[in-house]
Amino acid sequence: MYSLGMPSLTKKIQIRTTKNKTRKTGAGLRAVAVSVAAASLALALTGCTRLETTAPSTARAHPTVQAARYGSVDCRRAKCIALTFDAGPSEHSARLLDILKEKQVKATFFLLGKRHIEKYPELVRRMAAEGHEVASHTWDHRILTEIEPDEIRAELERPNQEIERLTGHRPTLMRPPQGRTDDTVHQICRELGMSEVLWSVTAKDYTTNDSDLIRKRVLAQSSRDGIILLHDIYPGTVPAVPGIIDALKERGYVFVTVPQLLAPGRAEPGKVYRP
Repeated sequence: MYSLGMPSLTKKIQIRTTKNKTRKTGAGLRAVAVSVAAASLALALTGCTRLETTAPSTARAHPTVQAARYGSVDCRRAKCIALTFDAGPSEHSARLLDILKEKQVKATFFLLGKRHIEKYPELVRRMAAEGHEVASHTWDHRILTEIEPDEIRAELERPNQEIERLTGHRPTLMRPPQGRTDDTVHQICRELGMSEVLWSVTAKDYTTNDSDLIRKRVLAQSSRDGIILLHDIYPGTVPAVPGIIDALKERGYVFVTVPQLLAPGRAEPGKVYRP
């Protein structure tokens, strides 16, 4: 199994920018210094200088669908959190689905195409049949900010087609590999009717097989409206899930899919969602 090499969230989201060279003197230099400080603060907080994201609470403030569509959970009142898994399906996914069924938890799966969807089509069908949200993590995990627009479209279209063929439902959500996105990616997602979903909690489970450490990292970062990022391709992750679920339920959290987290709002194509 290959490593996805995920860096920290603040280093993941890189935006293409144009460098403008200007000369400043006197008061102008002081103004530049203030601007640089503000930009540095923005970078520390958001991982980029231009990325605009929409919080789940903001999406919920603009109702677009009937809340009944998402069952009895109303995240305007309930203490909701979303459990998401990237880069599957894998040999560990069947056990994960068993755990989620036993715990009565719905999750969101951002699936890879090559060596995953194409290798485990029955698990893709099962995810959809058991009420989980099935979404895209591209076909081959290429960094979207480093490839041409036609290649971006291919990376997004191919898993969509396969997921729709297997489940009857075309994904409307995607997660960019390593969280890297930019204006070009936004525009292509808008054209394809897709929204981008980032996260607020990461266990960095790609760096360790210690299930107890993975559980502790998730619990330390979790908060209301959180989106938890895990990977069901690594051997230490799935064994950590029961403890994560039990501990967060004890804290009063309700587990929901990403669409449920946004309801009665709805993810809009071309927008980026992150708590």
